[in-house]
Amino acid sequence: MSWALRRRILLAGMIPASLTARAAIAQAWPAQPIRLVVPFAPGGTTDLVARLVAAGLQDRLGVSVIVENRAGAGATVGTDIVARSTPDGYTLVMSNIASHAISPSVYGGRVRYDAVTDFSHIALVITNPTVWVANPRSGIRTLQDAAARAKGPSGLDVATSGAGSSNHLMVVRMGQLIGKELNHIPFRGAGPAMQAVIAGQVPMMSDSLPSAASHIRQGSVTAVAMASAQRHPAFPDVPTFREQGFDLASDSWFGLSAPAGTPAPIVQRIHRETMAFLAVPETRARFSELGGTPGDLTPEGYADFVRREVAAWAPLVQASGATPD
Repeated sequence: MSWALRRRILLAGMIPASLTARAAIAQAWPAQPIRLVVPFAPGGTTDLVARLVAAGLQDRLGVSVIVENRAGAGATVGTDIVARSTPDGYTLVMSNIASHAISPSVYGGRVRYDAVTDFSHIALVITNPTVWVANPRSGIRTLQDAAARAKGPSGLDVATSGAGSSNHLMVVRMGQLIGKELNHIPFRGAGPAMQAVIAGQVPMMSDSLPSAASHIRQGSVTAVAMASAQRHPAFPDVPTFREQGFDLASDSWFGLSAPAGTPAPIVQRIHRETMAFLAVPETRARFSELGGTPGDLTPEGYADFVRREVAAWAPLVQASGATPD
């Protein structure tokens, strides 16, 4: 049992709250600004999606929704902060595949929260594929170019948003397929990693499509391969990994979660307003432009989704040998 869950059980025993009191709190909500924690640095997909969602919820709820970036340790630092917060609906986290599915296995005992039981999961916001991009001056245009560079004397450096991300595991798996370990260069978020690639400090990056999309369109990076089953409709000229002879496919996902014990009426309200925001044609068009697909799960459905992701990724992390270092 995690520390955060034990704390809430102890508090529940010390300060019994009636259903009436909890209902009154939920009815008055929201009465103050809401904090939305992004467990990565600014500039990546998690941050980008969070700011779109924050603006949408702010309009619909009538209170400020403040995005707070708390990066570190594969998205577990900011996520742990939320797990330990008061479950009153005023602190949320942009839960994602790193914080809630992969990093708990990569970081092991260093992670103090349980990705399933320490959260009230609210909504799956968006899913999207992974894309590998390269600095245009790197000479890398195809995955075969990348493989050849990897087998050279200096190997191939590949940046990611951090250890414990799905993009990190893509780097590990690609090295296994090539037969030569790639040099994983973790950053504290996709934004800093992308800037390093654009500056030529790192030749290549494994990234989520939404945070890479604008850079691909601007030509500041070259899209080398898409980790989707088929070519992505937003980028039909970018070949898939499988088309280039590498059997890899990976989707990232991003959602909203709150500390466990958040009153059900508040969870339902946030879910309802999030779904309404995602249904707006302008929102769907923006996500489509970024290469993402809006989610449509209920809170119960999203909780089950997270539970399945945790179970699915744990053996893959173990088999990959991925570590935080």
